[in-house]
Amino acid sequence: MSQPATAGGITRGKALLIGLALFAVGGAGYWGFQAAGLEGFSAGIAAQLLLVAIVVVWTGSYLLRVVTGNMTYMEQRRRYRSAYESATDEELQKRFDALSPEEQAQLLQEMGESANPPTP
Repeated sequence: MSQPATAGGITRGKALLIGLALFAVGGAGYWGFQAAGLEGFSAGIAAQLLLVAIVVVWTGSYLLRVVTGNMTYMEQRRRYRSAYESATDEELQKRFDALSPEEQAQLLQEMGESANPPTP
């Protein structure tokens, strides 16, 4: 089954690659700490600490984006809404400009009346 093309999103394949990369970082960290002079148990703890720090920073950056509203979906929605409003405003302006001056005046009068409904 093929995966849908996404613009910068994380697919299952990318998620698996990220998991494998983290696994490789843990192994490299273990061997790196052993090469730096730590014994087997201490090197394992240091490598785990490194991975936990990476996950905590990654999760923290995600939560920061959630709180500030800088999520990919929210940004896409803002851009879409802005483009939609711009296109709609331009289309309405073109239609208004195509009306005769009398029709424009009548429409503006009707809009003014509907904006201020009579009070009972």
